[in-house]
Amino acid sequence: MALAFDEFGRPFIILREQEKKTRLRGLDAQKANIAAGKAVARILRTSLGPKGMDKMLQSPDGDVTITNDGATILEQMDVDNQIAKLMVELSRSQDYEIGDGTTGVVVMAGALLEQAEKLLERGIHPIRVAEGYEMASRIAFEHLERISHKFEFSADNIEPLVQTCMTTLSSKIVNRCKRALAEIAVKAVLAVADLERKDVNLDLIKVEGKVGGKLEDTELIYGIVVDKDMSHPQMPKRIEDAKIAILTCPFEPPKPKTKHKVDIDTVEKFQTLREQEQKYFDEMVQKWVGGVELELIAIATGGRIVPRFQELSPEKLGKAGLVREKSFGTTKDRMLYIEQCANSRAVTIFIRGGNKMMIEETKRSLHDALCVARNLIRNNSIVYGGGSAEISCSIAVEAAADRHPGVEQYAIRSFADALDAVPLALAENSGLPPIDTLTAVKAQQVKESNPHCGIDCNDVGTNDMKEQNVFETLIGKQQQILLATQVVKMILKIDDVISPSEY
Repeated sequence: MALAFDEFGRPFIILREQEKKTRLRGLDAQKANIAAGKAVARILRTSLGPKGMDKMLQSPDGDVTITNDGATILEQMDVDNQIAKLMVELSRSQDYEIGDGTTGVVVMAGALLEQAEKLLERGIHPIRVAEGYEMASRIAFEHLERISHKFEFSADNIEPLVQTCMTTLSSKIVNRCKRALAEIAVKAVLAVADLERKDVNLDLIKVEGKVGGKLEDTELIYGIVVDKDMSHPQMPKRIEDAKIAILTCPFEPPKPKTKHKVDIDTVEKFQTLREQEQKYFDEMVQKWVGGVELELIAIATGGRIVPRFQELSPEKLGKAGLVREKSFGTTKDRMLYIEQCANSRAVTIFIRGGNKMMIEETKRSLHDALCVARNLIRNNSIVYGGGSAEISCSIAVEAAADRHPGVEQYAIRSFADALDAVPLALAENSGLPPIDTLTAVKAQQVKESNPHCGIDCNDVGTNDMKEQNVFETLIGKQQQILLATQVVKMILKIDDVISPSEY
């Protein structure tokens, strides 16, 4: 740092930036990056599986979030390190694409980095490690296809979908009501799904929550719930065969733009003014109300959103079989239910719970379940959970390693070891001896050549995940392996880290 003066004699400071920059090269850079990635994975490891622990995060303004969802934990965490940010984005992309498996994908990436570190210490070039991982991920991807099962379901037989959603919800705080919530999620998705095109628009499913009641009171409404009450206490609380106008313009008498004063000196004049306003309002009401969830109401009732009163016409009105007001508890909390709509393609899941944090976590859990149901409608292949798919892939990758001559063989074997991280974490979180449990299950898979054997987390007494009805979507599992491998390859290819100086 040096002091200099410009032509007017004003002092300014020259910073010798380049000297102050910290720089890590070669193996040091890779080790530092791997350590950062492993640190993030270690945080999420304990949240994996049905016996996983929850994390409590406090934001700078004092809001508290209690969650088990990997993507939410990483979003809320304040991460500075660039490599750690890559892990956050990895979890986010899994969340956007699949909606479930956000914790597993980070644990998987952390295990791959850990194995890569051992290979780098042996002197294997990082590019060869990355190429070996790429080959292994392709083997695992194809093996998942082979061990997957097609799941036949229809609008009448929703049990297969419910079972898969129950697997997703079993690792959440809401697992005591997982059956009821899974049924709600599946019915909601099927209500808005286009089964011919195999497409689901999740925007049509609105998830509302209100503190109070208990989790078991959560319900699915084939219609819309609006957090408003009737605007006047004397209005009827239940209207059948209602016609609904959806307006986005103000609903009040016009006010002159200039300052004005009205002199009223007789009762008649007041009467005239009142009648004038009354007439204006009558005209408006003849033609009716605004709200927040206008778009969903418009979709559900088949109405059109009208920007100006003058444009209101009978064909733009929506229709609903029943509009009712429902009050909750002893408080003055009331909500409007718009049901039996002309177009029942919009539904609402209405969550009740003891406190705000519980409701927020239930919303996140239901989002995962909705995504799983959507994925199964898009592609109805499943693999079995409980770490069975990972163990089966690990055995297949290990066997395939011998077919590859050269240094990549080491990387492929390390990939097989890394796949064991998920079942190991499941066993550890369930309070079982991790290594003993894993070796026993692996031996059973090899002996019986049965890819459905996994970790018995809930102590049911059988390792067969087919019997336990623990399923996961095939595309979710494949996405996990591909995304984790991509991120690890990217991290391994960095050999020089230049960070700015800290003052």
